[in-house]
Amino acid sequence: MTIRSYAKVNIFLKMLGTRGSYHELTSRFMRVESLFDTISFVEKENTNNDFELCGEFSCSKEKNSIYKAFLLLKEENHPALESFFHSHKVVVEKNIPEFAGLGGGSSNAATFLRLSNETLNLAHTKEQLATLGAKIGADVPFFVYDYPSANVSGIGEIVEPFEEQTMHIETFTPDILCDTGKVYTQFRESYLYNIDIKSANRLKTQSSKELLEENDAHFLNDLFAPALDIYPALGSYHDSNFFSGSGSTFFKVNHG
Repeated sequence: MTIRSYAKVNIFLKMLGTRGSYHELTSRFMRVESLFDTISFVEKENTNNDFELCGEFSCSKEKNSIYKAFLLLKEENHPALESFFHSHKVVVEKNIPEFAGLGGGSSNAATFLRLSNETLNLAHTKEQLATLGAKIGADVPFFVYDYPSANVSGIGEIVEPFEEQTMHIETFTPDILCDTGKVYTQFRESYLYNIDIKSANRLKTQSSKELLEENDAHFLNDLFAPALDIYPALGSYHDSNFFSGSGSTFFKVNHG
């Protein structure tokens, strides 16, 4: 009972406006095949009522996305769920950097939902799991659907598979912890006026290979400029690289 929890990069990320405190966007998410955590359900040595989550996390269990996913499933009163996690613990081997724009926490939550659904025969469709996952984070539905590449829109709840050849993505995460909330706030305060919906819609139709060959990091990711405002040191890393999410990870295609 072990499954991979993959990272993602944003080939492009264009902001379309706001919906209350949320930001509407359109983006191409691509799975990074070479970068993943693993999530395992392992039998406990001693049965108890606690939900045990083992792994090197920077947050408490209560704030962890996997635990939040467990609580959502628990609300549905599945008898098998309570019994299973009395006798099994969740073990996570972390490889995806945190605060990096790679979706590690969202991927973990989605992967936990999928593995629980399969292992415990909860009989949820992927659409139902994605709806649950959206309550945890905007990126979770993409990881629930498990598409190699997809156009994601709305506030993350609309996920449409994009058929294209898989690329070998190489990531680099500098020692800079980007605060997603601060980056979005900076965008809202300083860049919201500069929205280009026409360009955003055009990008959705192009292959990721074309997008990366024809454009630079500043054009493809609307969050790069506000991230640079807050974390100027990012500027020394972007030459010939692209920026994922709200950072701090840069990526390029490995043609080797």
